[in-house]
Amino acid sequence: MDTTNRRRRSEILGGEEDGRFTFPAVGAERTMLADVLTAQRATLELKCAGLNVELARRTVEPSTLSLLGLVRHLADVERRWFRAVLAGQDAPARFSSAEDPDGDFDGATPDPEVIADAWQAWREEVAFADTYVAEAPHLDVEGHDAWRGPVSLRWVLIHMIEEYARHNGHADLLRERIDGARGV
Repeated sequence: MDTTNRRRRSEILGGEEDGRFTFPAVGAERTMLADVLTAQRATLELKCAGLNVELARRTVEPSTLSLLGLVRHLADVERRWFRAVLAGQDAPARFSSAEDPDGDFDGATPDPEVIADAWQAWREEVAFADTYVAEAPHLDVEGHDAWRGPVSLRWVLIHMIEEYARHNGHADLLRERIDGARGV
């Protein structure tokens, strides 16, 4: 693929308009934080677009990082912060555990059922988080995390934006190694 004089974003988007970051840059804090997190989530989906079993491909051995592993990991992260910490639910991780702390990545196999389950779990956790954020009375709502102590909804939203942004950087590199596609 000749990429001379082509912008990176066009290789995944194929010239389509990218609306992920077109929300207003001024406004209410909750809306802005939620919009940025939504854009970061959409970026993860974009990085995985058009792939099936290739999602499980580990492209930088000996690392166990894969796009599918990132989807599974981020489903667990969403679940932890929004369900377990903020909502106080008994919500153990879906893909990792104390006995298998890297299960989110190690269990990311090219099985269509594993792939479908990962996307379903991720979408369920994102939907729960979005509902929680929309219904919370304010950003200072607190939950308790065994590691950090008290955390506010505001802190969790900022942390989630950072979490996705970091892993979307990994996803950039993984996707480029899989099929050469490059994009924002």
